[in-house]
Amino acid sequence: MNTLMHPRQLLHIMKNLVILFFIIGIQACGQTQNNYKLVGNACEGCEAVMEFGERKLNAVDTLPLFEQTNPKIKVSGTVYKPDGITPAEGVILYLYHTNRDGVYPTQGNEKGWASKHGYIRGWVKTDQNGQYTFYTFRPASYPNGSEAAHIHITLLEPDGKYYWLESYLFHDDPLRKDRHISKTPRGGSNGILKLKKDGNLLVGSRDIILGKNIPNYY
Repeated sequence: MNTLMHPRQLLHIMKNLVILFFIIGIQACGQTQNNYKLVGNACEGCEAVMEFGERKLNAVDTLPLFEQTNPKIKVSGTVYKPDGITPAEGVILYLYHTNRDGVYPTQGNEKGWASKHGYIRGWVKTDQNGQYTFYTFRPASYPNGSEAAHIHITLLEPDGKYYWLESYLFHDDPLRKDRHISKTPRGGSNGILKLKKDGNLLVGSRDIILGKNIPNYY
C-alpha cells in the first residue's frame, strides 16, 4: 500500500500549520501586552522598566560607576499603596541618569532603550515594608545647560500598571526653577532631594504613593 502523501495534501497541511502558529503567536503577544498597562498619558521609553530580563531584583541596588565617581549619593524611600498608608511590596522602580559630563553614556552593544538611556541605569523592587534604596552618583545637567540635573524614574506595579514620575531633582541645583515644579506631582512627590552629608555619601529620601495624581489610573 502506498503511504506517501500527495504533494497537494502536504501543502494543505503545511498551510494549516503556518496559520495555526501565526494565531498562537498573536495570542501569545496579546497576552504579554495585556500583562502591562501604561497609565498616566504617553511616555516615551517607559517600557524600559520591563528590561531587567532574568535578573533577580532587590530592594537595594547600586548603579554603574558608583564606586569610581563622586559625589556619591544614596536615595531611599517608601512606596505606599493608593491609601497613602499601607506599604506597597513588589513595586519596581527603573532609574537612569547622565554621567558627570551630562550625557547618557553607551558602550555600543546596548539593546532596547539602553541605546538611548545609556548604561547608568538600574532597577529596585520594594520589599515587604515598601522600602527601596539605590546608590549612585550625582549626575550632571545636559552640556547645554537646558535642564537641571535629574534622575529619571518609571514605576511598574505588581498588577502591570506602569508610568513615569517626576524626576529626582536636587534642591541646591541653580538650574532648578520652582516654576517648573508641579503643584500636583505624580506619585505625590515632586522628587526634590535635599541631600545631607553622611560619611562619604550624600543622602536623600523620597516617598511615593501609587496612583497619586496619575491620570486614568483607575
